[in-house]
Amino acid sequence: MTMPTLDELNLLHANICQALGDPKRIQILYALFESPLHVTALADTLTTPQPTISRHLRILRQRGLVTPHRDGAAVVYYLADERMINILDSMRSVLRDSLAKQSSMMA
Repeated sequence: MTMPTLDELNLLHANICQALGDPKRIQILYALFESPLHVTALADTLTTPQPTISRHLRILRQRGLVTPHRDGAAVVYYLADERMINILDSMRSVLRDSLAKQSSMMA
């Protein structure tokens, strides 16, 4: 794999990293991985006010991480790319390993 260019890294940061900068948005991605949901169902699932969920969905939609589909009067949201969950799971694994190493060094 080649070293990414600064332009590519800037795009990655602007389009993906900033979108993942809020834990609630990561929760939304995991919830949508389980099943497509509309805003109210997401709000109920995540016990978060609907306007907050809508604000986070707008950011995720703008970054192409979720996809809206109209279902009658409602809009149902889907995870745009399931690879994002694999990436998040890998990041969580790195975090667990790092915390375990730090813990063993402290002992």
